[in-house]
Amino acid sequence: MSESTQPPANWFTREDESADEHFYAEARFVTHIDQATIFALTDYYRQFLANADAIIDLMSSWVSHYPEELTAHIVTGLGMNEDELAHNRQLTHWAVQNLNRTPVLPFASDTYDRATIAVSIQYLTQPLAVMAEVRRVLKPGGKICIAMSHRLFPTKAISAFVKLPPEERVRLVMFYLTESGFSEVEFSDQSPNGFDPLWIVSGRA
Repeated sequence: MSESTQPPANWFTREDESADEHFYAEARFVTHIDQATIFALTDYYRQFLANADAIIDLMSSWVSHYPEELTAHIVTGLGMNEDELAHNRQLTHWAVQNLNRTPVLPFASDTYDRATIAVSIQYLTQPLAVMAEVRRVLKPGGKICIAMSHRLFPTKAISAFVKLPPEERVRLVMFYLTESGFSEVEFSDQSPNGFDPLWIVSGRA
């Protein structure tokens, strides 16, 4: 799709439209990408999160893949499972929220320096509303990083991520950011050889 093309509404439907709270009720203490890909993501975060004092990790879980030496004073996690969030040692604050049901973030404007979404963007059914909220809570000049790979829960991922090839999924996520008012929207392929791919889209508020 081009940046000027509006995606069709059926791209945001899912095979399983039942309440997400049911699907995520049981904690999953697993990772969804190879260890080498996790290392690549953590290494990317070393630069992306450097000097950030306040970070928000959206669609978070029991691990954020941030570097151990992270010194941010505030690391807020927003996710779907209370047990997973409670086990995440890198979060200083956390809350349970279904962004598909309630896309409004419960935070003041201009609060965070950085926002991250790791291998979860494929599950958002109202991505433009969520990205607009991320832009609102980021400080001027703040940045978002959306990390993607090829694995997903096919019944809960939106149709676009099930049916489109990888390059089109990347273009769609870039569209989310540009349409929501982010600037300097960029794509970076950080995939380690022979392991799960790591595609990163970033932008500036």
